[in-house]
Amino acid sequence: MTDSNAIWRFTLSTLAIWRLTHLVAEEDGPWDLLVHFRAKLGNNVFGRLMDCFYCLSLWFSLPLSIWLASGWVGLILHWQALSGAACLLQRITQKREPVFSGSVVSQGDATCVVVKSEAH
Repeated sequence: MTDSNAIWRFTLSTLAIWRLTHLVAEEDGPWDLLVHFRAKLGNNVFGRLMDCFYCLSLWFSLPLSIWLASGWVGLILHWQALSGAACLLQRITQKREPVFSGSVVSQGDATCVVVKSEAH
């Protein structure tokens, strides 16, 4: 695989992961299927996972990482890089949260270990 090919595969994979993760975590889905699915899952671990973009990006990036990578080290690097790139895209495209009394109101589930409150 040429370097140009690898860059295009990584870029397209990043966009696909961002799109799929955004659909599942933040949209209603066609015919409101995802809303109904989230409601059925409730507030258990899987229900909270459906609301966390950062957690979902890890799981959606794993199959593409297996496809792109060669060897265990490449798999781990691609997995984290694809998820990280999707998270960066999410940060760039999401609406800014208001700042109140020196702290940022963070979006996401407070029980998610990935989402941390930021204090300035």
